[in-house]
Amino acid sequence: MQIVTQALLDLGMDEKREVNKSQLILLDIKNKDKSKWEDLSLGKELSDARAELFVLLSGVDDEEIQERVIFNYKALQKFRKEATLEIETKKKLEIAELISGDVTIYCDGGCTPNPGKAGSGVAIYRAGELSELWYGLYEPMGTNNTAELGALYESLLIAQKEAKNGNSVEIKCDSMYSIDCITKWAISWEKKGWTKKGGEIKNLEIIKLSYALYNSIKKDVKLSHIKAHSGFEGNELADRMTMYAIQQKSTDFVKYDKEIDVTEILKMRAG
Repeated sequence: MQIVTQALLDLGMDEKREVNKSQLILLDIKNKDKSKWEDLSLGKELSDARAELFVLLSGVDDEEIQERVIFNYKALQKFRKEATLEIETKKKLEIAELISGDVTIYCDGGCTPNPGKAGSGVAIYRAGELSELWYGLYEPMGTNNTAELGALYESLLIAQKEAKNGNSVEIKCDSMYSIDCITKWAISWEKKGWTKKGGEIKNLEIIKLSYALYNSIKKDVKLSHIKAHSGFEGNELADRMTMYAIQQKSTDFVKYDKEIDVTEILKMRAG
């Protein structure tokens, strides 16, 4: 809705500063009051569609052409609504696909610089709605990989509890390194007595713990990779929690106990 101003009326008038029959109807002015239509129109509330049509009909004297302009405009409005609905439906489907389980866990680790101060973060969604945020595992001299592995391990612990409660669970991790450690490489390392060609296995302790835990729940929990900082709200929130963990120097992995204001949290420093 908008208020009819002189500027709007000027846009809709022809060179003789007159309006046609259809424009009067749009302004809800009777034909008998045409002589004072301008005064009667000022200050009225007009829908956006009527205001646009009022301007589009400027200078169109032929009534058949007026009808055609109105018909085409209505068809365009219908097309716009259908296109908008299609886009909204597509977005909802994408979100539904993104958050596919009863519980979806996003995990992330951050380090600044690398190596340097490190922390881990998790965002939990239940039935598609943000439910909890967790942060911690602060290390004064950690690495990005240790932080990512720590976040994944904590996510596996949460997933284990959720699966026991009968929920379907999916963990979304942006660290391909962490995923490969417990789903691929650890299989070979274990067979070789937790050794590998070329030297030591870095972060072996947390990898062993995560590998054992993952194997115990992998039938009930889906683990998948997502690209970091690619528009997933859960990933961004987990990222902010990594920086919050560093800021708070929280060595324990704890639940974020402040009000969850997504807009404000996303304004926090990104990792």
